[in-house]
Amino acid sequence: MFATATHLRAVPNPPSPPEELENLFRQHYDQVFRAAYRITGHAGDAEDVLQTVFLRLARRKGSLDLEPNPHSYLRRAAINAALDLVRARAGARQVDLEEVATEVADNPRLSPEARHADGELRRALRTAISKLNPNAAEMFVLRYFEGYDNREIASLLGTSHLVVGVTLHRTRGKLRKEIGEFF
Repeated sequence: MFATATHLRAVPNPPSPPEELENLFRQHYDQVFRAAYRITGHAGDAEDVLQTVFLRLARRKGSLDLEPNPHSYLRRAAINAALDLVRARAGARQVDLEEVATEVADNPRLSPEARHADGELRRALRTAISKLNPNAAEMFVLRYFEGYDNREIASLLGTSHLVVGVTLHRTRGKLRKEIGEFF
């Protein structure tokens, strides 16, 4: 027996890739920006990371299937792109005047010497993180910049919470050695 038109339901058309991208951007741009800002410490760099993440998605061929968790995918993409940017800047030894001004303005109650030392420490930490292997850097950022616990990080990265704990312990030791002059 043949199906008649009365028995068929209209199937909604899935959104086109530009519409999918626009929806993803509207839903997640703030989280991508915040994740990038926590790593770079500079709004302009965070905007560059935001643009990089969504441009990479726009250049993909076909559907933007970020399942099972687009939130997690985009956060990880932002972290990785921000770390890439910090690594590139550390290699170039560039100092952005706007970044220095922002760091100095963070806490006006600090003395000029304390503000300078705080800015130096932040730069040293960012540089030290950029030298870590990508997996350790990502775990460190998720834990200490984004506030995830070890089990959540393990879930995001598809590993065990014990591996996360050991990696973070070793990473903290490496960072202490790298920026020990500030303590």
